[in-house]
Amino acid sequence: MSDALNPPPRIADYQLGESVGYLMSRVRSTMWNMVTQHTTAELGITSTQASIVFMLASGQGLTAADLAREYGIDASAVTRLIDRLEKRGLLSRVRSEEDRRVVRLGLTPEGFALAEKIPAIFIRVMDKLLMGFTPEEVGFLKSMLRRVLMNSGDPGCATLANSALASAGKQPGSPLR
Repeated sequence: MSDALNPPPRIADYQLGESVGYLMSRVRSTMWNMVTQHTTAELGITSTQASIVFMLASGQGLTAADLAREYGIDASAVTRLIDRLEKRGLLSRVRSEEDRRVVRLGLTPEGFALAEKIPAIFIRVMDKLLMGFTPEEVGFLKSMLRRVLMNSGDPGCATLANSALASAGKQPGSPLR
């Protein structure tokens, strides 16, 4: 037998299905694919576009640079996403009054109308993925994910985790979301 058919012991002993990183990646991919199926069918946009519209509606990611940081993608990819959303009439670019070099992103009335439909899609997908989980299990899962974010050392992740912790008891809705 060739060495290529017999991986080194470290690889052979590694159980991909037991890897937390692999499982988190698969869950994210599955979740994102499910959201994309719904957003494409119901709204005519991708899950990334829906996420951007939702972030803008909630007052986050007000510039292309903010969105690039949030999604971990290069500015040119964000520009293409913004161009598509602007072409659809969902957002507009507005020069900052304070600093003319800064271009802020804002939703149009059509963008806000579409943004109002997005949480229902997110909730349906999460309800399906978390089917059979108790509210306590969902709370525990969220607290563990926040700890992972805190451990990353990324200031943006720490801010997100801290703000989620601070508002944990103030959010209306089901604990399964």
